[in-house]
Amino acid sequence: MTYNAKILAFAGSTRKSSYNKKLSKIAAQAARKEGAIVTYIDLNDYPLPLYDEDIETKNGIPENALKLKQLFNETDGFIISSPEYNSSISGVLKNTIDWVSRPVKNEPVLSGFKNKIAVILSASPGNLGGLRGLSQLRHVLNNLYVIVLPEQITISNADKAFNDTDQLIDAKKQEAIELLGKNLTTTINKLNR
Repeated sequence: MTYNAKILAFAGSTRKSSYNKKLSKIAAQAARKEGAIVTYIDLNDYPLPLYDEDIETKNGIPENALKLKQLFNETDGFIISSPEYNSSISGVLKNTIDWVSRPVKNEPVLSGFKNKIAVILSASPGNLGGLRGLSQLRHVLNNLYVIVLPEQITISNADKAFNDTDQLIDAKKQEAIELLGKNLTTTINKLNR
């Protein structure tokens, strides 16, 4: 029996024309072609307050955090494209992770993260393509028991890297991003045989 990987794809950006949204969609499409069931989300659709234990104590976990938690719980893995802000990950991505990681009664600890498989990638107008931020993201995800595949891709000079249809102009880079989506799918499928 063939297993169909369930993958959640998103970018750690809320900007409408985010390079990282474009990048995560390229990897997501390749995962779909490989047979994965991919859900793409835009964090703009799940606005959250900054994590504050006082908010959680007074009002409980926000509704959007619970919706995200359900999506994270139902997936086998992640495609996460993260912009780099001051050599680290974006505040919106960290805040999302913080809220989704909060415990809920009758739910296993870190159920949205534990033993999930992820690929990480980044696009930036800078020369390093967001490389420094990915090391921070890998650290955070590993701490939450997410298995992050070793290969990661960064796209430098992202403001000049995409064509009018949001594909990468450089065919080799396009193929490398597609391969991340395919490899994630293959890895999840092999682990669920």
